[in-house]
Amino acid sequence: MKGCKGIENPAFVASSPDSPRRLCPSPSSVEVSVLSTNPLREGSQPQEPQEPQKSPEPPLSSVTPPGSQERSGPESLSEYEEGPCGWGNFQPQCLQCCNTPQGFLFHYCLLALTQGMVVNGLVNISISTIEKRYELKSSLTGLISSSYDIAFCLLSLFVSFIGERGHKPRWLAFASFMIGLGALVYSLPKFFSGKYQFGSLFEDTCLTAKNKTTCTASSSSLFYYLYVFILGQLLLGTGGTPLYTLGTAFIDDSVPTHKSSLYIGIGYSMSILGPAVGYVLGGQLLTMYIDADLGQSIDITEDDPRWLGAWWIGFLMSWLFAWSLIIPFACFPKHLPGTAEIQDGKASQIHQSNSLQHTDGNFGQSFKDFPAALKNLMRNTVFMCLVLSTCSEALVTTGFATFLPKFIENQFGLSSSSAAILAGTVLIPGAALGQILGGILVSKFKMTCKNIMKFALLMSITALTLTFVFVYANCENEPFAGVSESYNGTGELGNLIAPCNANCNCLRSYYYPICGGNGIQYFSPCYAGCTNSVSKRHPKVYYNCSCIERKTEVTPTPSSFSFEAQAGKCSSQCKNLPVFLGIFFAAIVFTFMAGTPITVSILRCVNQKQRSLALGIQCVLLRLLGTIPGPIIFGITIDSTCILWDINECGIKGACWIYNNIKMAYMLVAISVTCKITTVFFNGLAVFLYKPPPLGTDVPYQNQDSVVTTVSLECDLSKAGNDG
Repeated sequence: MKGCKGIENPAFVASSPDSPRRLCPSPSSVEVSVLSTNPLREGSQPQEPQEPQKSPEPPLSSVTPPGSQERSGPESLSEYEEGPCGWGNFQPQCLQCCNTPQGFLFHYCLLALTQGMVVNGLVNISISTIEKRYELKSSLTGLISSSYDIAFCLLSLFVSFIGERGHKPRWLAFASFMIGLGALVYSLPKFFSGKYQFGSLFEDTCLTAKNKTTCTASSSSLFYYLYVFILGQLLLGTGGTPLYTLGTAFIDDSVPTHKSSLYIGIGYSMSILGPAVGYVLGGQLLTMYIDADLGQSIDITEDDPRWLGAWWIGFLMSWLFAWSLIIPFACFPKHLPGTAEIQDGKASQIHQSNSLQHTDGNFGQSFKDFPAALKNLMRNTVFMCLVLSTCSEALVTTGFATFLPKFIENQFGLSSSSAAILAGTVLIPGAALGQILGGILVSKFKMTCKNIMKFALLMSITALTLTFVFVYANCENEPFAGVSESYNGTGELGNLIAPCNANCNCLRSYYYPICGGNGIQYFSPCYAGCTNSVSKRHPKVYYNCSCIERKTEVTPTPSSFSFEAQAGKCSSQCKNLPVFLGIFFAAIVFTFMAGTPITVSILRCVNQKQRSLALGIQCVLLRLLGTIPGPIIFGITIDSTCILWDINECGIKGACWIYNNIKMAYMLVAISVTCKITTVFFNGLAVFLYKPPPLGTDVPYQNQDSVVTTVSLECDLSKAGNDG
């Protein structure tokens, strides 16, 4: 110990720019110092601090006074500002029962539920209503949806860096305020756009006297409400930024290592259940008339295509609920009671690499350190591999979240509403169950960082094998007049117009499929040549259709049970739907079982002071490489399988009406397998590259910087020999 004279435990001394050289303890000195400080290992029971023995140079321990200068680690126990729950001097005893990790998790789950309900539930389910009410194109409503991600990407890095050393619960109070404000702003167009005028009913039957529509270009003042919707989404994105960066880091601060994955998994599962609540709530509210607040009676029903629902009520409810969480979050202290003891019991699992720039105790306190912190994380190869694996997984999951209803609708001949319900039944519970199961298993077996990454790799491989279910699920297209079947031997394939409907002046932009008694599907009652209908029956039935073979003329009556066609698609002959949903549900569960473990691995493999920034980088790349391009790539791929497009009176191509089912299934398999292989590759690479700290230098979190800067066994041996 001569070479280390004057320093009892050099492994606990932070590097300083004033030091002439880096201190390198010998293995024996490291062993002695670890035994003397007795840090708590992961999974061990906390021990009462012992009285320090009288010594010229007492060893450092957890009982060092807050004002002592002997501890030079980056984050001493005194920096954990634990306190009671309250506001200023108002700290009633009844609130202290909430001043626990469980109490914070409860409020975090409520905020995550509200955020998911608004952003991924109410916004999505109200898009089509907003398009009709404010005369917006789908491309513009797509801009509304992407505005949330734009705000998130712009602010995520800065909020996560600045908020790391700040008061995280108050940042979440700010998030509650911004989410509520965004929901309020999003609902404002309803109150300033006036009463909805629904116009006259559109006739969907064949009327030879009907005037043919002409191409007209019109502009409406309602267009300018687009910017209000964008502003609301930007505010929602601002509020979502602290939630998934600082909130997650605060949970990880407040609980032991082996419980962190369980708490994070529960929190993330609530953000997944949020969209389900949003869809259910929004769906019920859309059955109310849009101007229900005016109290006026109307003569149209929900089945009328002119009907618009009360899309705005859900946003007002979310506004009130989000703002009700501001005060609870503001009452939490900067750190929950017991945080210092929990942090002292955690052993560092930071990835060891010569390419990482190690930092001192003051690093990160100034915004000038932001570029260096960003560079340091980007050079952490394990961290970057984990982030890239989540990006490829996010690309495929967001793509399916957007287009799975369309896939089910076209493959199995279901209505849009039925397909959406089935897709939600598979996606939402499967994702939530996967998040919770992943967190429970990691917590139960108290996995180390490397074992957590191996577990995530195994789950990704299992999900990859289940992805091939799309090959089994493909179904042939049902007969469709003008597309795959002729009109009783007349007309041409690929052309909806035939001699039997040439005089009907049908609109190709009005897709209302009906199923003929001959088992053939038609684009609309007009293209089937139907002249009469009975709307009192459900589904609506049609008579006297010139394009459907019939033996006698039919006189429609409400009590008549014979008809030539009925509203809706023909029932599919494909019977693979139950098997497909079962296997796809399993694939979703295994996919999301890797989600929480990867998040925990990211928190473990980076420096403790850079965890929030690491989550911020993950969120930015997740959106830039995953959630933003995912739906775009899926949309382009699915559109490439289209065989019948909507072309309006101006000759402009719109939505696709009919897809090639076989080609669509194989294209989705190609995308899914490519993304899953990418995920498996980066997860496996992270496992291969990860280097945990040497066993003899496991130390609490607050000393990880100083230990990392002094651990180099070869240097220790050589310098110990020279100094000796």
